[in-house]
Amino acid sequence: MSLEFLITSFIVVVSPGTGVLYTLAAGLSRGSRASIVAAFGCTLGIVPHMAAAILGLAALLHTSALAFQLFKYLGVAYLLYMAWSTLREGGALRVEKDIDARSAAQVTAHAILINILNPKLSIFFLAFLPQFISTEEAAPLAAMLGLSGVFMLMTFVVFVGYGLFAAAIREHVISRPLVLTWMRRAFAGAFAALGARLAFSER
Repeated sequence: MSLEFLITSFIVVVSPGTGVLYTLAAGLSRGSRASIVAAFGCTLGIVPHMAAAILGLAALLHTSALAFQLFKYLGVAYLLYMAWSTLREGGALRVEKDIDARSAAQVTAHAILINILNPKLSIFFLAFLPQFISTEEAAPLAAMLGLSGVFMLMTFVVFVGYGLFAAAIREHVISRPLVLTWMRRAFAGAFAALGARLAFSER
């Protein structure tokens, strides 16, 4: 495993995106436990994309305009739904004193869907992982699985860091209704902007 892989992976993981945004929202609205659950869900959402890249299925998205567009607009629709629900008190920024088993399941499901419904991730891993596998590698599949595992671990750790930071400032936010209102608007706008960016993205 090269230092270049670790640095590149860290830059990709730490860059703000839908997963980071959702983890921050979970930490702000529901606390540290929810932020860890969200980070775990976002990490799980990477698995299908990595599996697709390893099995070569991501090539279908790269070569088939119809498949890519279908998957892309499902992702756009979900991000717009997240933007709409965030504006509501019962949405992504719903303030709760504690998170029960049902809430944990909901947070996990939303986090997984956010990452699954992003076709750019599959194409990214299709282009990203093979660069760090030597042509002389005796077991390329095992090597790719190893790199994938490191990437997922890094994703989880970084997202937990984001979430715990959000949870730490939670009381300062939820104790001020006006701040919370503007926070909802900001997060809704960010989800909508990410949806628009995905809508206009090309393979």
